[in-house]
Amino acid sequence: MREHESERNGRRPAGIEGFGADGVGFEEDIDRPLTIALVVDTVGNQGNGTSNSALQWAAELERQGHHVRLVGIGAPEYPARVNKVPLVSWVAAKQQMQFAQPSDTLFRTAFQGVDVVHVYMPFKFGRRAAKVARQMGIPVTAGFHLQPENVLYSAGPLRYVPGMERFLYWLFRQWLYKRVDHIHTPTEMTAGLLREHGYRGVTHVISNGYSPRFTAREPLDPDAPAHVPFRVVASGRLAHEKDQITLIKAVSMSRHAGDIHLTIAGTGPLKRYLTFRAHRRLRRNADIGFHRNADMPALLRSCDLFVHCSIADIESVSVIEAMACGLVPVIAASELSAASQFALTDESLFPVRDAAMLARRIDWWIDHPDELARWGAKYAEHTREHYSVEASVHRFVDMEREAIATAGR
Repeated sequence: MREHESERNGRRPAGIEGFGADGVGFEEDIDRPLTIALVVDTVGNQGNGTSNSALQWAAELERQGHHVRLVGIGAPEYPARVNKVPLVSWVAAKQQMQFAQPSDTLFRTAFQGVDVVHVYMPFKFGRRAAKVARQMGIPVTAGFHLQPENVLYSAGPLRYVPGMERFLYWLFRQWLYKRVDHIHTPTEMTAGLLREHGYRGVTHVISNGYSPRFTAREPLDPDAPAHVPFRVVASGRLAHEKDQITLIKAVSMSRHAGDIHLTIAGTGPLKRYLTFRAHRRLRRNADIGFHRNADMPALLRSCDLFVHCSIADIESVSVIEAMACGLVPVIAASELSAASQFALTDESLFPVRDAAMLARRIDWWIDHPDELARWGAKYAEHTREHYSVEASVHRFVDMEREAIATAGR
């Protein structure tokens, strides 16, 4: 796979500095607003990260002067019908996701007059959308937002079948990505995994970013009395690969266990199991369940420490959102998760699945309120500088312009 040059040296790609790949014909279009169709199976459900990101990017694209047509279930102008897939839809619904039913009529209506079509998922809906767009002569780009490792953690015994991970990478490539020249990946880790599995398109490493609603709270006063209870929060699907059980174990092992209140914001197939284990192990009642995305900034700002135990993650926007709110994160170091890239200090990392070490990290931050306040401010500033949705969308538009300029060559 060809890694995008701009990710290595900070330069914009050919065709973005005032000339096309053939040296002519692009300068007059450099500032022209684009009309972009975003194809997402589940648009109108803010319970999953992909839907949240698509909606945030659509709003920011419009703010920057572009025109967006959202296409999928729950879209305001171009809604799709639900495609019921036996068993698979039931599992997906527990994680706030539905599959959309392809419709050539819908696609041809939504794509009429657009400059480029961007597909979020390699499922039936996205694949057919890409095919119709190509038939209409419209360039197609795609995002890689679904990590095969995440799929396998929800697939029961299939995850133990040798070679299944490699098969899924191959299957996604055959389904969609082998016919797409420009692929958005949220992290370098994801781009590297795609290269390892034979993907050939140009990768554009662009963070999904965070909504400006996630703003930092007032700086903590290191001399003020510590909160009792000390509020630890996690956010994400209640699923095996998110490994929230390690967090529950760690809180129960903490020297301050009696003074910690745990919140795990999310929904998923393990809600009952995690609630039961928390009730059995923790001294204080835990809050485990769904929180509306609109309520998350206030929830995060009311807490003291953010913990992310995930085993497999493409980016982990929830960590970015927490840091933007001024929370120090404690993150599992896993070779299948990109989240550890956000850690700015060793005290923000622990070995994946190691509940004892996580308990020591939590205790360290409780015992050092001055460091908690200082690093919370640092994380908020770092996030503002590097992960704003505004900057991410600017880079996404650059990718779309390049795809338009090089289409058919």
